[in-house]
Amino acid sequence: MSTPFDIDDLIALRTLADLGSFRKAAAAVHLSQPAYSRRIEKLERALGMRLVERTTRRVTLTAAGREFERKMRVLLDDLDNALLAIRGDPATRGDRVTVACVPSVLTGIVAPLLDRYRQSHPRVQVVLLDVKSNEVREAVSQGEADFGMSFVDMPDGNVEFAPLFDEQFMLACRPDHPLSTRPAVAWAELNAHAFIALARTSGNRLVLDRALAGRGLRPRVAYEVQTGAAALALVEAGLGVAPMPAAALAGHPTLESVPLCEPEVWRTVGLIRRRAGALSASAAQLFDLFQQTRRAPHVDPRPR
Repeated sequence: MSTPFDIDDLIALRTLADLGSFRKAAAAVHLSQPAYSRRIEKLERALGMRLVERTTRRVTLTAAGREFERKMRVLLDDLDNALLAIRGDPATRGDRVTVACVPSVLTGIVAPLLDRYRQSHPRVQVVLLDVKSNEVREAVSQGEADFGMSFVDMPDGNVEFAPLFDEQFMLACRPDHPLSTRPAVAWAELNAHAFIALARTSGNRLVLDRALAGRGLRPRVAYEVQTGAAALALVEAGLGVAPMPAAALAGHPTLESVPLCEPEVWRTVGLIRRRAGALSASAAQLFDLFQQTRRAPHVDPRPR
């Protein structure tokens, strides 16, 4: 099937979306600005729609332009990945891999893996998207990330979830807190202490609410925050205690972690990737490295 545009026109639009400027985008693809503008106009004529809003101050994509660019970017990435897979060892190329992950796995899991990966792939740039669990799935589904690490397995026909390990929710507290030396703390005991909760938009909050539903074990909330990092900051400041997954507290320099019980609450961490489209050689090797966390040393997996 013939098309009235070519790959260079698509790349021009992708570059414009990334840089937001005709001048910068033209320089990036080594064209004069008038020649670059003609490429975008050619693409708009071929599609019969306006893709770009032009003003004296800035350039933005129209709603139709954003939708087309998102789908077109996935196709271009798949083409790039197919070509890169044929051309040989990615360790010797300046390749790029994008990984989306929830912030709670960054310190204990992701950072050591990236350090190991860089030792064998020094020229590969890794772009890390540290976002909420639902945003990890969306980034992978829309082709913005090669793969992701998250814990909320919600139905999505575009992606698949491969479980790696289970980890328990712990109570984060300062060493001088009266609960810090306990072998375990029951949820019912938390009403006697200032409790720091994550917002209802948090995936971890969803896991906890589901586990505690119908048990009458909802601690009185003293503080509500948007992120785990904010919760840990308040705990460090001595404002209370907070439930956190084990990975988020692994090796924390100032806080203690105590298992929460009655009931124990666990989450399943896994890898997310698109069902369609192959990973590039660089992304596939990093994905394989992430799969080794099936036996993460800082997490005590439950028998499945």
